[in-house]
Amino acid sequence: MTHDAMHDSSVESHTTGRQRTPDPYTAPLLAFNADHEIALLHGEKPWQAGHTSKTLAKYPNLRVVLIAMEAGARLHQHKTHGSIMVQTLRGRIRVALPGETVEVPSGEFVLLDAMIPHEVESMEESEFLLTISWPGAEG
Repeated sequence: MTHDAMHDSSVESHTTGRQRTPDPYTAPLLAFNADHEIALLHGEKPWQAGHTSKTLAKYPNLRVVLIAMEAGARLHQHKTHGSIMVQTLRGRIRVALPGETVEVPSGEFVLLDAMIPHEVESMEESEFLLTISWPGAEG
């Protein structure tokens, strides 16, 4: 069963007005079809600031977010309290760190330690998974 097939009610986002199915975020097993989830995000266009995201999983020590970006869109510099993995599913993104920039094309990923300032720019229309881990975190 797909993630979206498990729910039948909808909720309106307060920031964009788009309709979304409420997600369980946590369960003993969550399964997703990346192509399906990406198509759902693209169906919400136009996006504010050229990008949108959907949290797929949210556990006390782990979060997985699918992010879609139009070409040239940017997630301005930020940092997280957990270690992260950025895995490009489609397209090509650039991750800028202090003193270094890494291109991450489709099929590749980078890992960053906690609290490292970084910025993400989409070199072309792209989708990527952001995984954040907080070892030892409790709910």
